[in-house]
Amino acid sequence: MGCSCKHWLIAGAVLGALLAVLGGILIPVGDSVIRDTVRKETVIEPGTTAYEIWSSAGVPVYRQFWLFDVQNPLEVVENGSTPVVVERGPYTYKTRYLPKENITVHRNGTVAFLLPAGAVFVPSMSIGQEEDRITALNLGIPAAHALFPEKTHKLLNFLISINNASLFQSRTVKEMLWGYYDPVTMRTVGVFYPYNGTFDGYYNVHTGKEDISKVGVIDRWKGERELPYWKDNYCDMINGTDASSFAPFLDKKKELFFFTSDICRSVSAEFTDTVDLKGIEMYRYMLPPLTLAAPTVNPANKCYCHNENTTRNCSVAGVLDTSSCREGVPIYISLPHFLYGSEILRENVLGLDPSETYHNTFLDVEPTTGFTMRFAKRIQINMMYTSSNVIKVLNKVKEHTIFPLVWLNETAELDDETADMFKAEMLSPITMLETVQVTLLSLGSVVFVVCSIAAYIVHRKSKKGQDLSS
Repeated sequence: MGCSCKHWLIAGAVLGALLAVLGGILIPVGDSVIRDTVRKETVIEPGTTAYEIWSSAGVPVYRQFWLFDVQNPLEVVENGSTPVVVERGPYTYKTRYLPKENITVHRNGTVAFLLPAGAVFVPSMSIGQEEDRITALNLGIPAAHALFPEKTHKLLNFLISINNASLFQSRTVKEMLWGYYDPVTMRTVGVFYPYNGTFDGYYNVHTGKEDISKVGVIDRWKGERELPYWKDNYCDMINGTDASSFAPFLDKKKELFFFTSDICRSVSAEFTDTVDLKGIEMYRYMLPPLTLAAPTVNPANKCYCHNENTTRNCSVAGVLDTSSCREGVPIYISLPHFLYGSEILRENVLGLDPSETYHNTFLDVEPTTGFTMRFAKRIQINMMYTSSNVIKVLNKVKEHTIFPLVWLNETAELDDETADMFKAEMLSPITMLETVQVTLLSLGSVVFVVCSIAAYIVHRKSKKGQDLSS
């Protein structure tokens, strides 16, 4: 009986060892299966999960706008006082709700498309109506001052005078954002004009079929592999994806690169934390403070500094002069409330209070697939005005004032239905395989150890009995 029991225990130990070995073997095999499945499903081609998400309108993207209302316009113009502003908002629009157009697959492993722009006001997510009025910067005057040759400034002053215009004006939210007719420049101006009916593109991106590490990486934008704005090989790079997705199997130690046409350049984001979104683990990436640092601190930004007078010999941090990509109009991009910017920016315009929590940009990316499932892109649009001896409304203002017009929070989040689909189609098989691996390895190890110990005890008792009987 004892001998039979020992044999069963030895057999159990062998079985346990086999289960543990099988579990151990399944780890690299399972990882290989998981990687092959993810690679297949993240390629941008018809029939894959990535293509289904990529080609559709997807989750609606919202843009919340906060406009800056000037509290002392007359004092600024007549006495040279420092402008005081109060933000008004949010005024929310649904944007990026239209699917990609003109999708064309090329033989070189890339796919091209147009991304249409549209904006629909959402009253329920806004503090007021589009017709709300604010006291804002008169966009035409700083633009004309920068664009018109100095010898024509007397004529410009005359045009400003006969139209009874000033540096600040009362406009509706809708006019400021999407455009109004300016009698001084005799054209339509607006912070985001033109927008509706336009396209951000033409984009050409890698499908990842030949090399999954390149999936979504921009090959060309508007037909070119480089930007024409900065006259420098580094700053003109179109680097990374459009931030909607990245290559699968993220490495926390590596930055993510993406290009955004809103700021006319590529940027990088760094891993900061692991967060949960509807039961899915995400890696959070944020823009590092060095993104808009002064060239004296971050020499890589030297090629973005075009005017040493307005930037105090390129020592001003926190703003990006984008006039070269906006037909010479003195538009400056920053983080909201000049977050990470030089103190002089907030000294020249009072009423700003930067916060890392509310004003920084972040991306929440699912690490296995590389899909961005939640993001908040927060940027501020500013316009520079400066003093003039000829133009009366600019006689007394401070030189080179970078004035905030509006800041926006462009955001989207994975909805419940898509989250459930993603967990069912992508995460559940992975979780199940990992569970089988761990179960086999753990159960096999426990059975092996228990049976081995039991067999050893039975063997000792049997031997002791034999010794006593002899």
